Amino acid sequence: MAVFTGAGVAIATPFDENYNIDYESFGKFIDFQVENKTDAIIVCGTSGEASTLSHEEHIAAIRYCVNRVNKRIPVIAGTGSNCTDTASYLTKQAQNAGADAALVVTPYYNKATQNGLIAHYTDIAKHTDLPIILYNVPSRTGCKLESSTIAKLVKDVDNIVGVKEATGDIAMAAQIMYDTQGDIDMYSGNDDMIVPMLSIGGKGVISVLSNVAPEDTHNICAEYFAGNVEKSRELQIKYLELIHSLFCEVNPIPVKKALELMGFYGGNVRLPLTQLEPAHTERLKKAMIETGILK
Repeated sequence: MAVFTGAGVAIATPFDENYNIDYESFGKFIDFQVENKTDAIIVCGTSGEASTLSHEEHIAAIRYCVNRVNKRIPVIAGTGSNCTDTASYLTKQAQNAGADAALVVTPYYNKATQNGLIAHYTDIAKHTDLPIILYNVPSRTGCKLESSTIAKLVKDVDNIVGVKEATGDIAMAAQIMYDTQGDIDMYSGNDDMIVPMLSIGGKGVISVLSNVAPEDTHNICAEYFAGNVEKSRELQIKYLELIHSLFCEVNPIPVKKALELMGFYGGNVRLPLTQLEPAHTERLKKAMIETGILK
């Protein structure tokens, strides 16, 4: 059984004016997501600025999210690192905190070989009982999981069960499904490719868009699964400009500005990220108005 099907939100981590985690805002935002049909919460991923969290903050944020969700939907913890021992440690701590699964990005900067990636993920999996979702995003990490490597890991390691496929290459995604004979839970890592990924057997999306439009992102998947492909396609196309606006600067800069515009909390990001440029803010605001998110 898949960890989840549908739209899982790659949730942003709110920071207060002193750049500490704002747990009061975080709790309210988690509740908003659950109440608006988000199918899972992915905490401490790219959108959650995990790379600037200390280990203590990282673990505390996972634990807080698990407790706040209180088993209403699955919680998947981002636990990847370019250090295998660190990734294993964070994954064990996520299990101790009660997470339902782990999302583990490829080791950035080190740029491991495919054999190195097999050893990396195999070692992490040995240290946990959690289901593991691989995260393939070479545009950010400089390190790509080849489809044959993914197939080997899924075949040989019992608790490696899925992949967040974020290469932006539908042919690559199709090759993964071919090489694994469909025996993998594949999630789109790109909001502009949800419907294409579902069409080749994807289970859903791990989504930035869900931060601001949780119900309709859920509906893109739900309508497709219900056989209403045209409705699913219409929703995908409706949000295309907003999706592009949410990536007009590096994620999560734009989505945090969008959440500020929606009144959830301030759009503070930790350095080296900086506030969204004014021209990009106007573009984002326009797209949010056109989709009805802002009035």
